Amino acid sequence: MIQKKNKVENPTVLLKTNMGNIKIALYPEKAPKTVKNFKKYINNDFYDNTIFHRIIPNFVIQAGGIKKNLDQKQTYKPIENEADNGLENKRGTIAMARTDKIDSATSHFFINLKHNKRLDHKNKTKSGYGYCVFGKVIEGMKVVDKIANLETETVKKDNYKVSDVPKKNVIIKDVIYKE
Repeated sequence: MIQKKNKVENPTVLLKTNMGNIKIALYPEKAPKTVKNFKKYINNDFYDNTIFHRIIPNFVIQAGGIKKNLDQKQTYKPIENEADNGLENKRGTIAMARTDKIDSATSHFFINLKHNKRLDHKNKTKSGYGYCVFGKVIEGMKVVDKIANLETETVKKDNYKVSDVPKKNVIIKDVIYKE
């Protein structure tokens, strides 16, 4: 009799959107601080009724704290960037968005539409640090691709312009974390 090894399953997240569901496996063993941060936002219903606010075809779709009126929600403190974890920004992976500062990620995340090698960790310099991958879409890439194909526009917001905004709101209705 052959015994199967017990397979440890990764925690998952179900993003329920008005365009369909996206199921993501998280990698706490590779990005423990990032997964803990993401879970904190989920547990506080932070992402509910926010939108995918940035769509760049053949690159990424981004969400994580923008309301329908394009106002930014108040976030927690930035976290340490774990992009040096060996994971690459391949198609279907989820990663943290950040500013030009290495350790500036808060709530915003993106799903890669292709292997975005230029976003991968190369070295510990400002330009080479990369963007932390912390999970991967395991169901719902058709939904991701449907979102990615939406028409976008540049929207004037207060005294500045916001580009790559989908003309149709892609609303995150609920996010469910499962151990």
